Amino acid sequence: MGPLYPDDRLPTAREAARRAGVDALLMTPGADLRYLTGYNAHATERLTCLVLPAEGDPLLVVPVLERAMVDASPAGALDLDVVGWPETDDPYAVVAAHLRSALGRSPDRVAVGNRTWAEQALRLRGALPGAELTLAGSVLRELRMVKSPAEIEALRRAGQAIDRVHARMGEWLRVGRSEREVGRDIAAAILTEGHVSADFTIVGSGPNGASPHHELSDRVVQAGDVVVVDIGGTTAEGYCSDNTRTYVCGGRTPAEVADYYAVLLAAQRASTAAVRPGVTPHEVDAAARDVITAGGYGEFFIHRTGHGIGLEGHEEPYIVAGNTEPLQAGMAFSIEPGIYLPGRHGARIEDIVVCAATGADPLNVVGRDLVVLPG
Repeated sequence: MGPLYPDDRLPTAREAARRAGVDALLMTPGADLRYLTGYNAHATERLTCLVLPAEGDPLLVVPVLERAMVDASPAGALDLDVVGWPETDDPYAVVAAHLRSALGRSPDRVAVGNRTWAEQALRLRGALPGAELTLAGSVLRELRMVKSPAEIEALRRAGQAIDRVHARMGEWLRVGRSEREVGRDIAAAILTEGHVSADFTIVGSGPNGASPHHELSDRVVQAGDVVVVDIGGTTAEGYCSDNTRTYVCGGRTPAEVADYYAVLLAAQRASTAAVRPGVTPHEVDAAARDVITAGGYGEFFIHRTGHGIGLEGHEEPYIVAGNTEPLQAGMAFSIEPGIYLPGRHGARIEDIVVCAATGADPLNVVGRDLVVLPG
């Protein structure tokens, strides 16, 4: 395979399973399967499952009608046996039989993907009576948290693509248009600027900006509204973007907003400056939180400072109070403090950064100042 999905990941994951005391990893569609094989499988009621025994050869079990998709993906270049099961077969029995053959015994403990559907996890347990089921996330977390140079460049390309969307915001965000209309145009631009999916478009205008995960509504943007725009998508390479900027639409910036935005910008800069190997996520979170608290807005910063990003929009490490696991070079995550005044307005500044040997390497470079758009 190529540098983005190297062929050494299966043996590395097998060794991680051994260290964790797990007899096998059972990976259904999702980021873990794509990370290990490069195959971006459909999640449906038909079972797709990578069977990776701690001893013995791996096997990819797929619906026969999707076998050609495996061959066309990076997984097709792996030394990996693939079994396409027809509609009348029991794929769970195939998984169990391969495991018993590879191990020479029935497994004692197997790990399923954290995003495995419950119905599939329960059927796997039924096919492997006596085996303890655990989560594979704890086995694979250290592999996925530290990004390779190729992954970092894929994230950088995703970040540049979402930056281009923010740079065009004045084309869509105008007085008299609804959040839903603006969000529809942003979603289309996310695709045209280099993503294969628009994963979320948050357009929080006026009082809706005080809700960090606001859903698009029919509220019409009014002159002088503060608007929080949080957008992201996934590129063809599989890597995600996530970037938030705050705008004032069609009017002068309210003095109160200018005051707390200055505090927010200082907090975002302080937390970004705190990033380096050996520093904990707790300390990075505190760097932002302390500035906002000192500015008098501590009670209005109501979420963690950031989350990891890669093949998923939210993954480890989480930049949150209490997380004392030291950062390592190659970890990628958001820095996104916010201030939210209920019933009035809010603001957030979000960049994706990579922890590098010399500090934070921002993957988003579009301006962080409060942007005033014409009406």
